[in-house]
Amino acid sequence: MKTNESKFCFFVIFGFLILLYAGFASVAQAQYWAALPPYNTLWPLWSPALSPVDSSTGLPVPIVDSLSPTTILPAQPGLTWDPSWAYPWLLYNTPSGLGYFDQIYGFNAWPPQHLVDPATGAALPLLLKGPWAKLAPTLIDWGQLYVPIANLTYALLYQIDPTAFGALLTPAAIWGL
Repeated sequence: MKTNESKFCFFVIFGFLILLYAGFASVAQAQYWAALPPYNTLWPLWSPALSPVDSSTGLPVPIVDSLSPTTILPAQPGLTWDPSWAYPWLLYNTPSGLGYFDQIYGFNAWPPQHLVDPATGAALPLLLKGPWAKLAPTLIDWGQLYVPIANLTYALLYQIDPTAFGALLTPAAIWGL
């Protein structure tokens, strides 16, 4: 009889530990990124410049709550990530609408074609299951390399005063250094 009770207690404790781990893991992983509709693109919660802390709650809040081709970004570049890609995008306001820079294809108009339904032209939501929640903050080295390249490309491509559409951020500002 004690053997059955021991087994039952073991399974209850084991189940409780799994639920406890899942709860803590999701909270810890969700602290880094937030999904912005309608494309459910991930926005960095770990960046003080892009997600300042709300003094009343103590939690980071994205400076934008959704993305569209006409989104006005208060700070540029905005960092966002499609979890199906291995690297993030840098978002910019441009005279022709929202644009993004990625390290392989350079500058393009927002949204990326794979986030648009070809039949309707409507946004295709990303299914943010599993791996997206495990994305850690982007590496500082990535930003130190690509933010200056993207800022220069942005300024050259559109030949405008880069601050006219929001303050360009340095890698140090994005990563809160």
